[in-house]
Amino acid sequence: MGFQSLVLIIIVLLVSAATNQAIPVDINDPHVINVATFAVTEYSKHNTEANLIFEKVTNGVSDVTENGTNYRLTLSANDGSTSNNFSAIVLENPADNFTLTAFALIPHA
Repeated sequence: MGFQSLVLIIIVLLVSAATNQAIPVDINDPHVINVATFAVTEYSKHNTEANLIFEKVTNGVSDVTENGTNYRLTLSANDGSTSNNFSAIVLENPADNFTLTAFALIPHA
């Protein structure tokens, strides 16, 4: 499942990059941190085995679409014993509501 999720995220990233102009985000911006924290919290809510704690954003881009702003972030989260990197895609619609559209562990090389 992890590999399939990663492939799906890569496809979504490629399609998004081909159709929209992605803009790098400031990884220290409080709003970007809020988006990333939402992604980790939402993922943990729906995956009771995960119990992740957000650590930091390491990279990311955003692009504006007709549905809102897509944030494609690479972030670090801890499961209580180990830190790992994850890829997350969050849609922020004009009403300031977030929707987690993808979240996957980035495998170690």
